[in-house]
Amino acid sequence: VQLQAFGGGLVQAGGSLRLSCATSGRTISTTGVGWFRQAPEKEREIVAAISWTGGDTYYPDSVKGRFTISRDNTKNTVYLQMNSLKPEDTGAYYCAAGWSYSAVVAGAPDYWGQGTQVTVSS
Repeated sequence: VQLQAFGGGLVQAGGSLRLSCATSGRTISTTGVGWFRQAPEKEREIVAAISWTGGDTYYPDSVKGRFTISRDNTKNTVYLQMNSLKPEDTGAYYCAAGWSYSAVVAGAPDYWGQGTQVTVSS
């Protein structure tokens, strides 16, 4: 499974961005998928995860109510809608997939994609 994140950019605080995670190779329609971010000099953290059916989602408190993860298995694509962005949301955003949804939530997916940079200016 190969994953590639798209949609990053520069946005002002309070703005919105939508990231996409496209895949090639094996389908991700039966995998859990997560979005992670890493800011300079900080550890990588999960910001959202979704089960392969879409029936389960996870968000840490830092983004709950502002970020929404969704998936379209017919397009092998997972999305991350980010609203009310804050400067502390700045970082490189990565999508990742795993055969175990709980492992994805725990930060241990099987496949990592290349990231896309999100910069939120104050």
